[in-house]
Amino acid sequence: MAPLTYFPQLRLPRSRNSSGAMYMIAGMLTLQVGSALAVHLFPAVGPAGTAWLRISFAAILLVAVTFRKLGRELRTATRRDLAAAALLGAVSAGMTLCYSQAVARIPMGTATAIEFTGPLLVAVLAAHRRRELVWLGAAVAGLLMLTQPWSGASDLGGLLWAAGAAGCWAVYILATQAVGERFSGVNGLALAMVSGAIVAAPFGAPAVVANPQLWVIASAAGIAVLMPLLPYAMDLEALRRLTRTVYGTFAGLEPAVAAIVGAVVLAQLPGLGQTLGILLIVAAGVGAARAGSRQELGVGETRVVASGGPAAATSVAEPDRVNA
Repeated sequence: MAPLTYFPQLRLPRSRNSSGAMYMIAGMLTLQVGSALAVHLFPAVGPAGTAWLRISFAAILLVAVTFRKLGRELRTATRRDLAAAALLGAVSAGMTLCYSQAVARIPMGTATAIEFTGPLLVAVLAAHRRRELVWLGAAVAGLLMLTQPWSGASDLGGLLWAAGAAGCWAVYILATQAVGERFSGVNGLALAMVSGAIVAAPFGAPAVVANPQLWVIASAAGIAVLMPLLPYAMDLEALRRLTRTVYGTFAGLEPAVAAIVGAVVLAQLPGLGQTLGILLIVAAGVGAARAGSRQELGVGETRVVASGGPAAATSVAEPDRVNA
């Protein structure tokens, strides 16, 4: 679910931890279900058309929510501020387009796990401690188990698209930090989504315009609520209740949640090797999150439109994909 921010440790009652965990799990499930449902739009407008519709409706919803405050900030924004938001939007569009192309070719759990290695790599490198490289090693082992290059059965195109999404997510983390310093609340994110919709239009708009279907447009609008709005709201509630370490630990479960949703909604049942690969990547994410918490290091992010959706802030690696 999404991009990552470390938050100070707070001593919270167990009941608050429990409710925070429920919000987080609900947010991840909502995000991944939205991603799975979006796959059903591929036959009508293709992966790129579906991605463009998701980004566009996410932009419309976010601008509607932030309209007044966003207008005030735009009046005082500098060219550098606008450039930072535009860059974030371009990276978000790239992440969403790549992820959509990936899940059109390979199982959703595999695509999400590969994409997850982008922010995971950023988190591990930020640790500046050699012993934390063990988590990177676990992730690499997990990738090998997932893709099984020795078998020759993997869809190379799908794997490359997922790797592209991972790279975009890594850059997205850094770009989100820059936008977060220049805009308050989700104003920067709303502006970035407008930029993302413009960037993605040449790739996705032609298919939608050539074959406009009301049910597709309405479905895309509904999916935009599932991702990013509901996951984003649930993420905020979770962040109010959980410590950084607990939040990061749960964020690391996203590839597993994606695999479960893919199996239930899309009938994509992973084999034993793929299951072990996903579990290794989950272990790497959880381990890196806990290591980062001990060092009080942070990597900011708010996944807006990619694989999953908006995971407003995780401790290790998570695009909120507000990833629409």
